[in-house]
Amino acid sequence: MPRVLYVHSRDTTFTRIDRAALADRFEVIDHYQPGQRPRPLELIGKLRRADVVFGWHASSHTLLALTLARLMRRPSVLVIGGVDTARMPEIGYGMQRPGVRRWIARWTIASATRLITNSRYSLAEIQANLGLGTDRVALVYHGIPDRFAHRGPIEPERLALTVGVVYRLNLKRKGQRPFVEAAAQLPDIEFVLAGKWLDGAIEELRAVAGPNVTFTGYLDDETLDSYFRRAAVYVQPSMHEGFGLAVAEAMLARCVPVVTDAGALTEVVGDTGVIIAEPAPGQLAEAVRRALELGPRAGERARRRVLEKFSYEMRRDGICREVDAALAR
Repeated sequence: MPRVLYVHSRDTTFTRIDRAALADRFEVIDHYQPGQRPRPLELIGKLRRADVVFGWHASSHTLLALTLARLMRRPSVLVIGGVDTARMPEIGYGMQRPGVRRWIARWTIASATRLITNSRYSLAEIQANLGLGTDRVALVYHGIPDRFAHRGPIEPERLALTVGVVYRLNLKRKGQRPFVEAAAQLPDIEFVLAGKWLDGAIEELRAVAGPNVTFTGYLDDETLDSYFRRAAVYVQPSMHEGFGLAVAEAMLARCVPVVTDAGALTEVVGDTGVIIAEPAPGQLAEAVRRALELGPRAGERARRRVLEKFSYEMRRDGICREVDAALAR
């Protein structure tokens, strides 16, 4: 059985899903590097045991791994799309802005044998910002295991949920501030922002929040899933999303999605939710109201879309196919 060295810097839903998917077909060797400090001797030892490297995002944690893999004649597969391929100077986001981080991302991407991205939007962004086309980058949509097959006794509540780490950049990029400000226009609806707090941005949000806004801080998976099950509406008012995995998770849990026309969000949502032009509080409030009026049948339609287009099996087969292609180079 081929051995895959799995390199990532964050323990997230999508990195856990891909690790499990690879483990269905290959022996997986983990290399988790959450900080900036590389561990070259450990990495070299793992590379000697591995047949192929699978990395998540082109950044400092994959730079050394893919460079060493190339020197040691190990093929590699790299998932890109998001901060590593974005260039949005208007909100201070993206590694394709001028600077050292752009060099790191581009060197890492150039070192990979095979490249994967997660949406057609990201494919277009990669073409525009890096000049790479479909001959170099394969599209494999995210896939979500169905952990919401049964809602159980819980009926959807008049609750609008958004999920994201609370820090300064995400106030704009994830639309967290307008989400909180929209709550003031819908005092009879509960607004919940779930996600850990990294800096003083939470105080800025608290200053504009009304009594119908809850900030949960970090939640374990079970508790977060209970919010997905309870919420009638999921809101993602982002200015950039390479996919929008939390939106797809919420849709799988039968939430009606409310999203901005940004990044890959409309690609994920299709015609199952409410789409607004920009993350303005007034537009968000009206969209949440409309989503609630659509009711549970719209939530079931959202769920069906995820099951049909973003299944775990499709993701597993796609990334394993790219690993096989890298091994057969």
